[in-house]
Amino acid sequence: MKAAISTDNGRVSAHFGRCPVFTIVSVKNGDVTDREEIPNPGHAPGVLPKFLHEQGVESIIAGGMGARAQLLFDEHGIKTVMGVSGNIDEVIESLRTETLEGGDSMCSPGAGRGYGVEKEECDHEEE
Repeated sequence: MKAAISTDNGRVSAHFGRCPVFTIVSVKNGDVTDREEIPNPGHAPGVLPKFLHEQGVESIIAGGMGARAQLLFDEHGIKTVMGVSGNIDEVIESLRTETLEGGDSMCSPGAGRGYGVEKEECDHEEE
């Protein structure tokens, strides 16, 4: 399984589209076989699902994502796991052990509007 984790300063980013980097992790038979960070190419509707699909990503993990983005990822066969927070290494360990649990998106509808990695406003609580 190959997963992309929206990453900001070593933690899961609350906004998948505005994270500075994605931590791409491959897990096979309970072992992490590859890990790399790739820069976010930019946030605009439809760009990231296509980009991550081209990277072979099967799942994206983030704190929050809008419904439209989730549909676009679904169209590319990429599973979305929202409501995740915390240290990247801990999230990777939960992927490795198949114990990762998602939940509700951390942002309400429309909270990500404005597009772009530079947007700073939202209504979720900062960690």
